[in-house]
Amino acid sequence: MLNRLKEDIACVFERDPAAQSVFEVLTTYPGVHAVIVHRLSHYCWKAGFKWLARFIAYVSRWWTGIEIHPGAEIGRRLFIDHGMGVVIGETAVIGDDCTLYHGVTLGGTTWNKGKRHPTLNNGVVIGAGAKVLGPIEIGAGARVGSNSVVLKSVPAGATVVGIPGHIVDPKTKKPTIGLDEVSGKMDFDPYGLTADMPDPIAYAINRMLDHINTLDKQIETMQKAINDAGIKCQETPICTLDGCEIGDSYKEDAG
Repeated sequence: MLNRLKEDIACVFERDPAAQSVFEVLTTYPGVHAVIVHRLSHYCWKAGFKWLARFIAYVSRWWTGIEIHPGAEIGRRLFIDHGMGVVIGETAVIGDDCTLYHGVTLGGTTWNKGKRHPTLNNGVVIGAGAKVLGPIEIGAGARVGSNSVVLKSVPAGATVVGIPGHIVDPKTKKPTIGLDEVSGKMDFDPYGLTADMPDPIAYAINRMLDHINTLDKQIETMQKAINDAGIKCQETPICTLDGCEIGDSYKEDAG
């Protein structure tokens, strides 16, 4: 028990540059308090004292603002930063060295009994306000961006953003200035992503626009070649993205 407490305190200093002293962590960090109390409530839950376990968890929620069901299984060195509004469901499983920010929900999507909450493997980071729902698995080292909603399993090492969550490629991510010391220790970015994280939807739209632009140029070249060959090919103005120039044929159809 004492070794677990030492690990909980040490992981705070590794992941929160604002931590000043052991006394401060023990007395003012609700995430640490919630994890410590959960161990007691979980022990009671496994021993069959269900009401007592729920009552301890209820007091912990009132005290810390963090709700962890006593049935949830939590590994070593879980760090809940800030913590207010975090909800962890009954059948949730959290591996070692995971990080949860405030407003995170590990919830269920069904009222049926059995496994209905997520499983987080080792080293997962869940950004502020993110919702991970259902009996899905988040692979080791994966990151979920702030306010994302994840409904499907995530492979190890992937980064997920958006509603619903979609995977982005962390290899295209540039290092963020000012976070080198913190990210260098654990190879993670606070809140699960950086400001320059690529958006796959915007990327796909840009690729489509590039493709359309290429097609327009090819059509223009084909029209010129046909006209040069003596075959009359009427050229009709094409709508542009910043405004539409409608040809006479379109006006006649609309009229």
